[in-house]
Amino acid sequence: MKKVLIITYYWPPTGGAGVQRWLKFSKYFREFGWEPVIYTPSNPDFPIHDATLLKDIPSDLTVLKTPISEPYDIYRKVMGKKKTETVNQGFLSESKENSFLQSAMIWVRGNFFIPDARKFWIKPSTSFLTDYIKKNKVDAIISTGPPHSMHLIALGLKQKFNLPWIADFRDPWTQIDFYSQLKLSSYADNKHRKLENQVLTQANKVVTVSPSCASDLEKLGHRKVDVITNGFDTDDFQPSDNVKLLDGFLLHHTGALNKDRNPYTLWRVLGDLCKENPGIKKELVLKFTGKTDAIVFESLKEQGILENSQKTEYMTHSEVVKIMIQSPILLLPLNNTPNNKGVLSGKLFEYLAAGRPIFGVGLPDGDAAVILKETGAGTMCEFNDYEGMKKAILVLYEKYKSNRLLINSSSIEKYSRKNCAEDYTDLLNVLVNNTKR
Repeated sequence: MKKVLIITYYWPPTGGAGVQRWLKFSKYFREFGWEPVIYTPSNPDFPIHDATLLKDIPSDLTVLKTPISEPYDIYRKVMGKKKTETVNQGFLSESKENSFLQSAMIWVRGNFFIPDARKFWIKPSTSFLTDYIKKNKVDAIISTGPPHSMHLIALGLKQKFNLPWIADFRDPWTQIDFYSQLKLSSYADNKHRKLENQVLTQANKVVTVSPSCASDLEKLGHRKVDVITNGFDTDDFQPSDNVKLLDGFLLHHTGALNKDRNPYTLWRVLGDLCKENPGIKKELVLKFTGKTDAIVFESLKEQGILENSQKTEYMTHSEVVKIMIQSPILLLPLNNTPNNKGVLSGKLFEYLAAGRPIFGVGLPDGDAAVILKETGAGTMCEFNDYEGMKKAILVLYEKYKSNRLLINSSSIEKYSRKNCAEDYTDLLNVLVNNTKR
């Protein structure tokens, strides 16, 4: 069996979205002739802990770990946070914070920690893995980012051993939605772009999660970029004939919801409908499971529907899956930012597997909208389309009242993690065979 070294910051018991892609792919690689070897930090600073994910790690899997030095304790001290408090990613703030200090910390992060706060792990990791590869046969390397420091570890190994290397971009680098918020100097911006270009041009293959992201990376690296989407694990979604839906006309959002994904127009539509129709006001439930920016609840308060909201701070992945299946409607607001056409989060595919109607807020021609149309799993309304949203919500409410909130989604099996893992191993086989010639 061929071996692939996978360099990833996120690994169980780390929870959240970042861990899912490579945990699930690693689970199925052996079925297609590849033995994964995981390299990950022994002491990562992660915001979510989910020990239930440990069950998905294949038996006897080699997991290499070394300690990492990260600056988050300094950040906590400056921001007046407790040592035990987690640091949210992607500019998500669950409470009002000192704006001056927060702005200063963002400037420091963008200009001194390039490409990210894990930069201090690059050299020791390259050294450790150099010794490992000298003693252990490895047929290929995959690095997955963000954090993009993982790609720079792989770049160092590529330069030493010339092993086939795939750079896997779960999210973009300089084109990520919050890049413009990093307050970068021209020097820092140039350094980010130089490092990004090295990865894009020196990796044997570049892979990303959506067609639009691939197109953007192709323009930067002047090369073909392969697409292997995220997906859902069929083991997580066992069919049942006895699903009892949660009470109410309930729209449920799972996972992190930051201010760039706050669907303000939707809240305005729901607020107005509640004023126009007491029945909707009485039955509406807005459920948020996961870290949610404080601005979301401020928006709900402005529209007079804060009392219709429910927030659950934390659930394990297995618990979230169960409640997805019980949710009358699943809410999918996307980032209202530049370069948002290619946003295809793992959450979309798990929503598909849950078999509940999906209400999306984003670009009607974006990659997520294409999949919703292709599968018949839901609808996508444009960010500021008040009338379109109102019409779509009223259609859903009518179906809810007549007990017809059902979908017959099709063509979702190709998005299973197992099928996506097979696609990845096919890519690895071609890459290794071409390198041997």
